[in-house]
Amino acid sequence: MEYILPILLIIPLLGAIGGSLLPPTFTGKWWGILVSLATAFCGLLMAIHFDWRAGEMQFVFDGAVFTRLNAGIRLGVDSISMCLVLMTCVLHPLATTASFRSIRKRTKEHYAWFNLLLFAMLGAFVAKDALLFYTFFEFSLVPLFFIVGIWGGPDRKAAAAKLFIYTFTGGVFTLAAILYTGLKAGTFDMPLMVDFVQGGGLSSHLWGERFWVLLGLLAGFGVKTPLFPLHTWLPLAHTEAPTAGSVDLAALVLKLGTYGLVRLALPIGLIGTGGVVLFPVVLNVLAVLCVIGVIYGALVAWVQTDIKKLVAYSSVSHLGFCVLGMLALNQIGVQASVFYMVNHGINTGALFLCIGMIYNRYHTRDINELSGLGKAMPKLAFFMVLFIMASVGLPGTNGFIGEFLTLLGAFTSDHLWRGYAVIASIGVILGAVYLLRLCGGILFGPLNYPPMPENAEDGHRTVHPKYVTGGDITGREVLVLIPLAILSIGLGVMPGPMLQSMVNPVKEILAGQPPAITQVQPTEPPVSLTIAD
Repeated sequence: MEYILPILLIIPLLGAIGGSLLPPTFTGKWWGILVSLATAFCGLLMAIHFDWRAGEMQFVFDGAVFTRLNAGIRLGVDSISMCLVLMTCVLHPLATTASFRSIRKRTKEHYAWFNLLLFAMLGAFVAKDALLFYTFFEFSLVPLFFIVGIWGGPDRKAAAAKLFIYTFTGGVFTLAAILYTGLKAGTFDMPLMVDFVQGGGLSSHLWGERFWVLLGLLAGFGVKTPLFPLHTWLPLAHTEAPTAGSVDLAALVLKLGTYGLVRLALPIGLIGTGGVVLFPVVLNVLAVLCVIGVIYGALVAWVQTDIKKLVAYSSVSHLGFCVLGMLALNQIGVQASVFYMVNHGINTGALFLCIGMIYNRYHTRDINELSGLGKAMPKLAFFMVLFIMASVGLPGTNGFIGEFLTLLGAFTSDHLWRGYAVIASIGVILGAVYLLRLCGGILFGPLNYPPMPENAEDGHRTVHPKYVTGGDITGREVLVLIPLAILSIGLGVMPGPMLQSMVNPVKEILAGQPPAITQVQPTEPPVSLTIAD
């Protein structure tokens, strides 16, 4: 398994290159799903060989090292990143299948960009080098920009431009913070960077070096998460993106921001040696922004008539819970935060898939134009009610475990005011209000949906004639939703194994320690590349 991580990245990269070179007559969809499934198989193979009881970073690979910067291709995963890799490997093939009917023009390019997006997301989750992590983190913008800008809705160009400008601008400050810390430490290897900073390599007083590094990290990760008030690019991007793009954006791309907060912002910027909180003012300001995001996102979602925009604002609210648990800086809160990342990816990704199935048939996302779909589409109604209940936080689903533990972590935190958890809990009630409104509005009541002419066009997407009749979801679509339904219930009933696997990595983060690494004897020495002055 020494080279499993490079193989995990090479598969989607070669898939993107190979997909772009396919003959013009080849649609590319089977190539896209083949590459996704091959990557998923590699990820599942990793999960089988991964020691979930150990806290060390495993499958470590040290490749080419640029000696001038001491940065290079350093890869490794612990249980936190392994959970996110697994979520990516499971969700991406399901998202790819959502393009089978809705994307009918320039399909070869579409699947090539999707494979490249998969490469970027996995690269960020498995990178052990901070500069390599940032490269993947920012590179994910490129395929996402083209996916939204080419195959999105009527306002796709504005959405793609806003997405790129917002996230790239925030990322510039993150790059400055990573470069400064890495150059001072003499290496960009994340564990060594953390060890250098915790050993006093950067001044820790207010307005000192660590303070400014923290702000730089928060700028990029806060926009990508997104934290209030840096969220304004997200609703438009979700609304205009094709279904598969919305699934990957909500379920996977946003997790690059929360993962960056856990992996870099907490151990380098907020937590000192022995678990001391360095900047309580910053911590409380962030907590206030999280609480505002929870309430604001829920209230704005309540008044939306576009289903996609409603789910987009719900992500702002839900990720407020996620980051609030992280800021509790206790074992329960940080574990719950990572657990919430995975649960949000599953539930929100599933909701966007259901919305795409409705849109393919009725060519509208307006809640006021749809009702009674439970009668016309009973199979879809079953899955949609399940995923809505999971997003609400119904006991027995994964959403309940995530919300309960994040609020419990915030309430029992030694560093946060308990009122933050109390106020944020109002967001749970508001979440039930707007999500149940969505459920009742489109699934129940008298059967009503707008008529649609055959072969209707929407920008670059053509509605398949099979869907014009408004029939229930097909067997293929049921197979896409079943794995997500199993995960929603399975993680709600048995959250223990996943939470237990994160105990040791979270302890190291909270203690201000670098992650331990399983020592692997390489068969060949690392390649050193000297960069001339």
